Amino acid sequence: MRESEKFPEPIFTPTTKAATGHDRELSERQLINLIGKKLAEKLKEISLRIYTKAAKRIGDRGIIIADTKFEFGLLEENLILIDELLTPDSSRFWPLDDYQIGRSQKSFDKQFVRDFLTNIGWNKEPPTPSLSVEIVRETSKKYIEAYERITGKKFEI
Repeated sequence: MRESEKFPEPIFTPTTKAATGHDRELSERQLINLIGKKLAEKLKEISLRIYTKAAKRIGDRGIIIADTKFEFGLLEENLILIDELLTPDSSRFWPLDDYQIGRSQKSFDKQFVRDFLTNIGWNKEPPTPSLSVEIVRETSKKYIEAYERITGKKFEI
C-alpha cells in the first residue's frame, strides 16, 4: 500500500493502557487472552460498527476519518464507552477535497501539534514543551473547521 491509501475495509487494532506512556498495542489473540473471546468479539463488532457509520456520515460532509480510537470499560459487567468519541484529539480527520494517495494529508486534528513538536526536536519525554499562541490558534482553527464541516453549523465562542 502507498502512504494514506485506504484499506479495502476498516481494520480493528486493539490496544490497552500501559502503566506509563502510550497505549500498548495488542494482537486480537492477546486481546482474547486478556478479556475472553466473547467480550473481544463484542468490542471488535461495536468498534467497527461505530467507525463505519461515522465514516459514512462524516464522509458525506467532506471529511475522511483515516483512523480513530474508542476507549471502553466495564461497569458492573456492562460494556461502556468511557472516553471522547470521534473528536480531533482521538481521530485523524482529512479533508476529502484535498485527499491524495502517496503523500501526507492536510488534517483537522492534533497532527499539527505533533508535527510542531517533532520539528522542534522534542523527545516525547516530560516536560512537554510549551505551545506558542500561534500553534494554539492554528490548532483551534483546524478543530473549528472540522466542527463546522461535520455539523453544518457556525462555531460560536
